[in-house]
Amino acid sequence: MSEQQRILVVADEPQITRVLRRSLATDAYEVRVAGDGEAALELFTAWKPDLVVTDLSMPNMNGLELCCRLRAISSVPIIVLSVKGDERIKVEALDAGADDFVTKPFG
Repeated sequence: MSEQQRILVVADEPQITRVLRRSLATDAYEVRVAGDGEAALELFTAWKPDLVVTDLSMPNMNGLELCCRLRAISSVPIIVLSVKGDERIKVEALDAGADDFVTKPFG
């Protein structure tokens, strides 16, 4: 039997983390949640997820900074979530190391 893929969800909004955790767990992924970028870095180092899904707007360390810090130590795929959908923000996220950008709300 193959090992479950690990996904780290980084967001400070309980509704978003609840929806993502429930959806991903239903698809048999192992999901852990961090409420900000600093906690995410600690969890990332200890847990070694296969994918990171991060919000942009968070306390302590935003999603752009998290992308840069993760890229410095790993090539893990990163998906950024944001209510801000303008091209400038998307380009900044991709330049920071994100692999994809999803605008909230999503379904």
